[in-house]
Parts: sequence; C-alpha cells; structure tokens
Amino acid sequence: MPIELKLPPSDDWVPTLDDTPFARLGGEAAVIALAEAFYDAMDATEPALARIHELDEAGRVNRGTRERFGLFLIGWLGGPQHYAAQHGHPRLRMRHGHVPVNVAMRDAWLRSMARALDSRGVTGGLRRFLDDRFAQVADFLRNTEG
Repeated sequence: MPIELKLPPSDDWVPTLDDTPFARLGGEAAVIALAEAFYDAMDATEPALARIHELDEAGRVNRGTRERFGLFLIGWLGGPQHYAAQHGHPRLRMRHGHVPVNVAMRDAWLRSMARALDSRGVTGGLRRFLDDRFAQVADFLRNTEG
C-alpha cells in the first residue's frame, strides 16, 4: 500500500472577482479595524511619519485621516467604492504630492502596515499578497530621493 503524504494545503492565494482581499479580511468592519490598527501602530512606533499627518489634540493621527484611509482601503481591497463616491478618484500621487515621501518614510509606512497586519492576524497567501501590493504602492508614492 502506498504511503500518503500529509502535506499542508498550498496557500498560493490570489484574488479573484469572487474572492477579494476585502472579503478575505472580513468585510468593512475588519478593513476599518485594519486602518485603525495601522494608525495606532504609526502613532506608537513611527513618530516622524505620524507628524506629517494632521494630528488631534492628543497628538495622534486625527479621526478624519483614519476614516478616509479606511474608506480608501475598503475600495482598494475590492469592496464598495465608498471613498470614490465621497472624495472622487483617489489620485494617490497627486494627493500625496505635497508630502516628501522618501525611502525612510516609505519604509516607516510599510513597518506600520506590517504591524497592523500582524495585530489583525493576517497570514498566509493573503498576507503575502497584501505585503507585495502595499510595497508596490508605497514605492510608487516616493517623490523624493533618499
């Protein structure tokens, strides 16, 4: 009798129209929680990056910024296009053009997102996909040497 190998299932997940990162993360509430975790991580560990955002009286990235990013993420991850309905096309480079984004800021942003994904328990193929996509976008937004 042949020996059957018990290998772990492959987790080479890639999104489809029916299986989006938005759905995999758990929908709107989960994506909003990811956006909050992202800014919480930034506030706690990346003060230089946090300071380039509008801050509230407590010195934390303000509620409006958090809400806009949450709406953006919902649509960007394959959910409803609430951001576009309220704010128009994201135009990421234009909207970030007034902020010098260099390698250090890009990397601080990516560290904050990695901490947020860790805190939300995002792993496996979904995590690999998101890490790659976030890195692509963060690098795309660089507009300053260094």
